[in-house]
Amino acid sequence: MATQPAEMTVHSAQPYNAEPARTVLAGRDLTPLDAFYHRNHATEQPRIDPATWSLRVDGMVERPATFSLGALRERFAEHTEVVTLQCAGNRRSGLIEVADLPGETPWGPGATGTARWAGARLADVLRDVGVDPAATDVVLTGADVADEPDEPYAVSVPLEKALASEVLLAWSMNDAALPAEHGAPVRVVVPGWIGARSVKWLERVTVADAPSSGFYQAVAYRLLPADASPARGRGVPLGPIAVNADVLSPADGAEVPAGRVHVTGYALAGGDRTVVRVDVSTDDGATWAEADLAPQASRWSWRHWHADLDLPPGTTRVVARAWDSAAGVQPADPAELWNPKGYVNNAWARVTLHAIAAADG
Repeated sequence: MATQPAEMTVHSAQPYNAEPARTVLAGRDLTPLDAFYHRNHATEQPRIDPATWSLRVDGMVERPATFSLGALRERFAEHTEVVTLQCAGNRRSGLIEVADLPGETPWGPGATGTARWAGARLADVLRDVGVDPAATDVVLTGADVADEPDEPYAVSVPLEKALASEVLLAWSMNDAALPAEHGAPVRVVVPGWIGARSVKWLERVTVADAPSSGFYQAVAYRLLPADASPARGRGVPLGPIAVNADVLSPADGAEVPAGRVHVTGYALAGGDRTVVRVDVSTDDGATWAEADLAPQASRWSWRHWHADLDLPPGTTRVVARAWDSAAGVQPADPAELWNPKGYVNNAWARVTLHAIAAADG
């Protein structure tokens, strides 16, 4: 089991699922390795010897192949992308406040993080083996096997996305060797899509003419209607991240001096969209002020924002919402988003601050 880094909330020890405090993410283009969230499915984390690891590439290809780590690194050029990953259950705790979600991990706002990833392009590997023109999807299989269901973690992405230049078979994270807890020796990084598609401990890449039929694709990571049973696999598979934002500092519930208060957060847009605006309100959305946006580290990373707010003595709820380049905006009410798996809570971000007046004299 992974050790508990400082300032992490551990939701479960086996499997190990943990997230950092929101303030740890504030103002950082890159998330420190020991503060990057953990989302695992198997009780025991895979431990793989890089010297014996191999990647099988098969299915609808002209030349099925198996690559060792050394062969993968020698045969294909290394590329780097700064990418924000976000769990599909990020901010689930806000949906639990609407109605209970039995058995679901109560993720707060920290199931997201940004890293500089380096590795081979999946597109280069696929072109090397030759993809059948009739193929439509690429199935990605990892080494982790949960107790229930008793099958390897496997999901798929459309072939079009798999062939995009930004999708990596990563062996490096923040300029260091990929840590075991984040998927070493090699994991997939699928920018702009939910973290569930960025498969850790990768062992197999299979080109196919249909999406994966496994549990994690066909049942688990799907957006269900509010009245659906979580076990029935209705709804639609989750893919590109919905536009989202949060307030990172000050912390929710913090005491701050009354007057000018510096508030910061992040915003993120999935797919090929970008964040174009963040609004902040101190009156529950009756009026809004436009926040300042920091430069974006890459087209696939979050964008930090900041605003200076005048807070009177007493309690104020700060609300933030982001807009993306397709004119998409976060919805106001998490009740409108509630679903039986607690996915995709991108309702307005809210934190409560207690402003303390300076003492006289």
